[in-house]
Amino acid sequence: MARNEVATHSMRESRRFRYGLGLVIPMAMLAGCGNEDDPDAGEMDDSAVMVDPEVVGGNSSSLALSAEQRAPQQIAAARQEAAALVGGADRLSPAPPAQEYGARIPEDSALTAAARSAVKPGGANCAEKVAYSSAWAARLPAAFPVYPRGATQEAAGTDEGACSLRVVSFLTPVSIDDVLAFYASRARANGYGAEQIRQDGDSILSGNKGAASYVVYARPAGEGTTEVDLVTSGS
Repeated sequence: MARNEVATHSMRESRRFRYGLGLVIPMAMLAGCGNEDDPDAGEMDDSAVMVDPEVVGGNSSSLALSAEQRAPQQIAAARQEAAALVGGADRLSPAPPAQEYGARIPEDSALTAAARSAVKPGGANCAEKVAYSSAWAARLPAAFPVYPRGATQEAAGTDEGACSLRVVSFLTPVSIDDVLAFYASRARANGYGAEQIRQDGDSILSGNKGAASYVVYARPAGEGTTEVDLVTSGS
């Protein structure tokens, strides 16, 4: 295998771990956080919740959109299509204000609940079951599509057993605020909650509806673009 092919392969495999384990990041924060009144609440196998930060951190500098994809008319068109998907610009509302947390996310946060949904009754870790294919980007729940004109970089998912997990990473030329407003509006319109936190440079939007959940990780990717990891669990 040529040197550039090896580098491409290694980068791809590293990113795959990142995207496949995206929802497991918050789970690492849950280790040892069981509720004293519910001895089963914190029972998770450490191997299912711990993530190597070197692998998960990734490096978005290797990702880029073309100048054409970043053109003002493309950005305007993407925003217009996003507004149409929420029923009009007047229904596109900002994401809730971000809360700042340190190394541990509170047990009562939406992100904690969303993370737990990837561990099904019986301890099945759905993130370990994902298969990688761009086809999963087209199999996201209707409530949470890829942002209009977003460029999918990687996709993974599983419907094995009790799992229904989707992980899609994409780039978009719109701002983080645009991305979060779109998903917050889609969430509210479909009966999900919406909570935003900011941690380690990521803006993270999450919410639940019963056993279903979503998490949106958004961060700057250079040249005015935004990198997004979109994770959904349940239907």
